Amino acid sequence: MARRTSVSGVTYIREKGGIREYRLPNGLQILLVTDPASPVAGFMVTYRVGSRNEKIGYTGATHILEHLMFKGSASFNKENKSTVWHLLETKGALVSATTWTDRTNYFEVVPREHLSTAIAIEADRMRTARINEKDRHSEMTVVRNEFERGENLPSEALDKQIWALAYEAHPYHHSTIGWRSDIENVPIERLRKFYDDFYHPDNATVTVVGGFNETEVLAELKKKFGEHKAHKEAYPSVYTEEPLQEGERRAVVERAGSTDLLDIAHKIPGAAHADIAALIILSLVLSDDKTSRLYSALVDTAKATNVTTTCWQFRDPSLLTTYVTLAPNQTLAEVENIVKDEYKNIAQKGITRDELTRAKRTIRAVIAQRRDGPYALLSSLNEEIATGDWTRFVTFPEALAKVTAADVKRVAATYLIDRQSTIGWFRAIRSKK
Repeated sequence: MARRTSVSGVTYIREKGGIREYRLPNGLQILLVTDPASPVAGFMVTYRVGSRNEKIGYTGATHILEHLMFKGSASFNKENKSTVWHLLETKGALVSATTWTDRTNYFEVVPREHLSTAIAIEADRMRTARINEKDRHSEMTVVRNEFERGENLPSEALDKQIWALAYEAHPYHHSTIGWRSDIENVPIERLRKFYDDFYHPDNATVTVVGGFNETEVLAELKKKFGEHKAHKEAYPSVYTEEPLQEGERRAVVERAGSTDLLDIAHKIPGAAHADIAALIILSLVLSDDKTSRLYSALVDTAKATNVTTTCWQFRDPSLLTTYVTLAPNQTLAEVENIVKDEYKNIAQKGITRDELTRAKRTIRAVIAQRRDGPYALLSSLNEEIATGDWTRFVTFPEALAKVTAADVKRVAATYLIDRQSTIGWFRAIRSKK
């Protein structure tokens, strides 16, 4: 094992899979993955706040704040021409941010000589971001346009109905972009409070990957982020648990369109649960490629043009969904029954050795791609930070490798049951010529 870096005031925590964890006195978690030969470095700040932390009246707040965080901060702003766009994008950097259910991130992939600039910008806007009414109003129209583009997509319209119906109490009920009326009307004071509630060093993880000197970067992180104090108050917790579902739920969306869609969702545990590995293998057996169960049953028979099964890995209990785009002149009821029959077949008879082998081969390829460049590694670690434990990035491949055919049969029988399902139909209303 390489000798760990020692910087006064920075505490070494542990190392797993070539990833070193450190911590500042203010609670900031730091993850470092060095590649001395790389000419670029990736820098990401992950905040443990997402749409699950929002409430009615300010749904979409995390996403609106994502926009406002690019409006400048105390030291980096357009007045002195020192925004992230002026200083980094003009140097060929990749600069962006993303919002999701359990986290928000801000990141830069830069030529390694500009890494210190990225650190300074992110440290400054952690606590001194400009959040004002003028910018809220202008960005509200941008976010509303994003919302409307989504509303015009049949797939997103159906997806919103599925999650809103599957979750009665838990905040996964609403989408990350929020409800339109909240986007338009959320007060700037509410957004400032949301920022002050969550954007602090002890609620964040800084990840640095690629070409950099570890000692220099730790010293720079201590200098810039160490200026901020840990939050004085406890972070608002998400203590709402979704009540037990006691029967199948259904949603129907009818609007102009050319294609009918089907979405079948079942409740599954959160990402940290031991069954998630087998559920991921199950999802691949169902719809990974042209040899998968549902592809053979639906696409090969010309009943559908596309089918995708997804095991959503969130911090709290989530969903396994199968989404089907129907072929012309097919009925939703028939396609739904075919999907359910495949579920029951696996739950009763299990899967073959060949199916298990193919699914694991796919998983190995996906795992390899997670380290394919700075951004791939940043984004992959980011999602594990969101689920609550970054070391899952290192340990989870072993859990996937250990999944057996019996495990897949068991989770299919446990979770793919009708009373835990939410079924959505999109009926396309076709124009009459």
